[in-house]
Amino acid sequence: MKAIRVDAVLLYDEGTAEQLNIEEIAGYLRDKLKRVPVEVRGNPLASCREKDPDWARALASIKIQDAGRKLAISEPLYGEVQYEQRRILGKTRAFGVLYDGFHLLRIFSELIPRGERAPGFVHIFLTNRLFATWDDGDRRYHARTSVYGLSSVISTTGIVEAPARPREYYILKRQYEMLGKDLLGLKERFKGSFIDYEDTRLTEVVKGYVMQAVLYSLTGDPFCDDRGCRLYNAHWQEELIFAQLESGYEFCLRHTGLLQLVG
Repeated sequence: MKAIRVDAVLLYDEGTAEQLNIEEIAGYLRDKLKRVPVEVRGNPLASCREKDPDWARALASIKIQDAGRKLAISEPLYGEVQYEQRRILGKTRAFGVLYDGFHLLRIFSELIPRGERAPGFVHIFLTNRLFATWDDGDRRYHARTSVYGLSSVISTTGIVEAPARPREYYILKRQYEMLGKDLLGLKERFKGSFIDYEDTRLTEVVKGYVMQAVLYSLTGDPFCDDRGCRLYNAHWQEELIFAQLESGYEFCLRHTGLLQLVG
C-alpha cells in the first residue's frame, strides 16, 4: 500500500489539567509517526491578546445555558465576555462552563495560520474547557471528550466527565447526597475505576485520543470497533480505562498496519 502523507502534527495547549504532560504526548506521537514532525505550540490565544475582546465575545456566545435547548448564538452579556477575557489572560479557569463543541472547534480553527490550513497538517487543540454536542435523537446536549474535524479538540475535563462511571457509583451518589455524606468518601470507594481530576493516568489516556485525531485526518474515521484498541470510542469509564491503560496491545492489527504507512 502507498504511504500516507502527513506534513506535521501541531499540538496546542489552551489550558489543560496540570497533570497533563504535553511534551510526553508529543514524544509519543514522534515515536508512533516516525518521520512526521510534531510541534508543541502552547496557547493559541496567547498571540491574539490585542483582540482579546473579540475572542472573548466569540467564546462567551457559544456557552450552553440549557442542555435541553439547541444553542442559538446571540450577543453575550458584558459579564460573560469579561469572564472569557480573564480566562484568555490566564486569570481564571473555565470550570462549570459548558460550550458547544463544534462552535468551539470553529473558533480554535480560526487561529490556525492560513498557510497550514491544508489536509497534511494535523492540528490538535487540548483544553480543559468542557464541551458538548447536540443529539437530534433525544434533543439535548451530551458532554464529549473530543470533537474531530479538519482540526480537532480534546478536553481533559471531558475525559473525566463525559464517559459514564460505574452504575453503582450513581446509585450510591444519590444516597450520599440524600444523607448529606461527603462525596470524597464515595470517590475513595471507587478509586481507580474512573479517571478523575488530578489523575496521574491522564497523560497516558490523552495519548490515545490524540491518535484518534491523527486517524481522523488520515481516514475520516477516528474510531475502532476493537475494545482493546486505543481508537475505541469509549462511552463508559471502564471502557476508556481498558482501551487506554489495560489492554494487552495498543492498536488492532488493521490500525497498526495503517500507522506504519504514515510518512
